[in-house]
Amino acid sequence: MHALTHAHTSHRRLPLMLAGLTAALMPWLAAAQFTQSPLPYAYTALEPQIDAMTMELHYTRHHKAAVDGLNAQIKTYPELATMTIEQVLRQVSKYNTAVRNNGGNHYNHEIFWKVMAPAGQGGKPSEALDAAIKAQFGSMDEFRKQFSAAAMGRFGSGWAWLVVTPDKKLAVTSTPNQDNPLMDLPEITVKGTPILGLDVWEHAYYLSYQNRRGDYVKYWWDVVNWNEVNRRFEEAMR
Repeated sequence: MHALTHAHTSHRRLPLMLAGLTAALMPWLAAAQFTQSPLPYAYTALEPQIDAMTMELHYTRHHKAAVDGLNAQIKTYPELATMTIEQVLRQVSKYNTAVRNNGGNHYNHEIFWKVMAPAGQGGKPSEALDAAIKAQFGSMDEFRKQFSAAAMGRFGSGWAWLVVTPDKKLAVTSTPNQDNPLMDLPEITVKGTPILGLDVWEHAYYLSYQNRRGDYVKYWWDVVNWNEVNRRFEEAMR
């Protein structure tokens, strides 16, 4: 009788124990969720190349929606709460379309904000990056020509990239929609670590440039943050 009473009491306590465990873990899970990095400048800082309203809408709505969408997938894939966004993307083929789209969107924008700076404050390519660009493309002008062509040649929405490939070389490529060269997808033909990225979705430029993507790409070079690109290049080459 005593054993049965003890078992019944333990059974009743189990839900309480689980509730307590869940409550204890909730702050940790919340801290592990994906977050937007603070924008490293004011919404007005990139004008006139990129207008303030575009920056605000792009950051507070488009990027935020992706982060919220990615965090919503933690219920389906709890392991996401313990992973970096890079780890997720390198095995994104394991996950559903929502993880692919929102994860790619989040990662891409995290790079995009940081590789821009107010005109005149972005520095210049380091000696090491400059040498690598000239070795791979022949000249800085030729690199810019190929990168701009990738941005212009991307039909519809997508991104243009400068990446460090697995064999430590530079390559220019573009990807559709929210995809990027980190993803382990067969349709990503050029894989590598992005060090420079340009968003060519229309919401990135339409308020100022309408359908003139070429003008957007042309003037975007004025706000490239080479100091950040240099840092990313150095890290990717290790």
